Amino acid sequence: MGAMVAVSIVTYNSKHIFKVLDNIKEEFGGDERFRFVIFDNNSEKEYQERLATYKDLVDLTFYHENNGFGFGHNYNLMHADEKYFLVFNPDIILKKQDLLNMLEIMEQQSDISLLVPKVLNADGTTQHLVRNRVSVFDYALRFIPFQFVKKMFGKRLHSYECRDLPNDRNVDIRIGSGCFMLVRGEAFKRVNGFDDRYFMYFEDYDLCLKLRQRDERVVYTPFSEVIHYYERGAHKNSKLFKIFMQSMYKFFDKWGWKLF
Repeated sequence: MGAMVAVSIVTYNSKHIFKVLDNIKEEFGGDERFRFVIFDNNSEKEYQERLATYKDLVDLTFYHENNGFGFGHNYNLMHADEKYFLVFNPDIILKKQDLLNMLEIMEQQSDISLLVPKVLNADGTTQHLVRNRVSVFDYALRFIPFQFVKKMFGKRLHSYECRDLPNDRNVDIRIGSGCFMLVRGEAFKRVNGFDDRYFMYFEDYDLCLKLRQRDERVVYTPFSEVIHYYERGAHKNSKLFKIFMQSMYKFFDKWGWKLF
C-alpha cells in the first residue's frame, strides 16, 4: 500500500527548514504512511546542497526559477495519488500525534474538505490566523502602526482575527491559514489546487473560498497544535510588502472589493 498523506513543503532559502527536517525525521522517520516532498524555488547553491543531504527523508525538486508558493505546491500535489495532501510551511514544528488526530477527524467526517489546527508561536501563545471575513479596511487596520487606532477598532480586530474560537469543539470557518492545511486530495484537484497567479499571500484564502463556493466544509480543530515560526515578513520588508499588495489587489479583483 502507498502513502496515505503527501506532505508538500515549498521553500526559498527558509532559515528554519533544517530544524524542521530534523523534527520530521524524529517524528516520522520510517513511517510509510507519509511521503514528504520538497519543492525548492531556486534557493542559493549552498542551501540546496544542504537540502540534498536529506534526500533519504524527502523527495526533492530543485526548480530553475522562483514562481511562488502556489506554483510549488501545485507541482508537488496536482499529480500526487495520496488520499490526503498536507500543505506544510518550511517553518512548522509538528508532532505526529497531532497530525494523526486530524486524519482521524477527516476519516470520520467525509464532508470535510480542508482542516486546520491551532497554530502556536514558539512561546506557546496562539497565532490568530483563521478568518471569517476579508475586507480592505481590516487589512489596513492590521498594518497601521498606531496602537491608538488599533485600540479604537479593538472589537473589530478581535472579530476579524477570530479570537473567540472554541477550545472544546471543531468549528466550520471560511478561511484557514496556508502555513498548515490538511486537504482531501480529490477536493484539492477538483478546484485545480492553488491559483498560482498569486506569487505569495492570499492563495490560501483563495483555496478556502473555492472550496466553500462548492459547499465543501473548511474546519478548524483546537485538538491539534503546530508551532509556526511566524516571520510577518510583509510587515518588515518592502519587497514582500509590495508582493503582498499585488496579491491583495488580485484577490479582491477576483472575489469582489469589500471595503468594510
